[in-house]
Amino acid sequence: MSIIIGILEEGLIYAILALGVYITYKILDFPDLSVDGTFPLGAAVTAMLILKDVPPVLTLLLAFLTGALAGCVTGFIHVKLKVRDLLSGIIVMTALYSVNLRIAGKANLPIFSKETIFDNAFLEQAAPEAVKPYLAVFVLLAITVLCKILLDLYLNTRSGYLLRAVGDNDVLVTSLAKDKGMVKLAGLAIANGFVALAGCVYCQQKGFFEISTGTGAIVIGLANVIIGTKIFQQLHLVFREKDGSGRIKRQRGMRATTAVILGSLVYRSCVALAISLGMAASDLKLVTSVLFLIILVMSSRKGKKVNGHA
Repeated sequence: MSIIIGILEEGLIYAILALGVYITYKILDFPDLSVDGTFPLGAAVTAMLILKDVPPVLTLLLAFLTGALAGCVTGFIHVKLKVRDLLSGIIVMTALYSVNLRIAGKANLPIFSKETIFDNAFLEQAAPEAVKPYLAVFVLLAITVLCKILLDLYLNTRSGYLLRAVGDNDVLVTSLAKDKGMVKLAGLAIANGFVALAGCVYCQQKGFFEISTGTGAIVIGLANVIIGTKIFQQLHLVFREKDGSGRIKRQRGMRATTAVILGSLVYRSCVALAISLGMAASDLKLVTSVLFLIILVMSSRKGKKVNGHA
């Protein structure tokens, strides 16, 4: 049971990160490497604020806004300074390492003695005794589902449709008299806001900020996105409603955001399985890289088979 709880906790935290990576990778087609700096940025801001007795719930919003600001910097470098997307992310990622150290003051900052969204007086009094062992999972599930709902609502707005159009056909956005650069900048801000929010939740769940927590965050996020979109969305999980004559009245498949969250849980399960089979915890980055490589190879081969049949 402890292993399952650990998988759910880690999977839901990185699912929030994956929602941000989904925006940049799948919607914008933007290789945003600044994620490796934005994730610990959210953790650094959270640790600093909690030590100053800022309410833990408020740190969620502040971390999101801080991450959004970092995303704006990446977008500004790319859109206004005309630097390539990949290099823009690398520049911001490198700069954020020093910024995170400046914010936290040191490479490791514990917050064990402070209240967090997982450990506070309100939850201690309100939660039944039977629920307390699973309290962190319920809190994480609530935050993740809320993020998914808000992202789905945004993607169905006018601004959300423009964001999708920029990734698919930026000429269309220009023909609508919209600045595609500003749309892309807004998408990067939202994406990095989610990543920083994941870092915030991670810091409060673990009880400390560590400068190296962002290493490999982009790989984990991409793995979650690819697992979700390539496996769950291609399982043809389609819900059909029929009218009185038996004809299909409405057909609806799994949302990409839902698939990304499920992909994160599957990914963490694979990592937990690898460790349970004898891999050391220090080999986690190696396990992550190998899993990511396997996922990429399998998805590319599947795509070739589909194209071949077509």
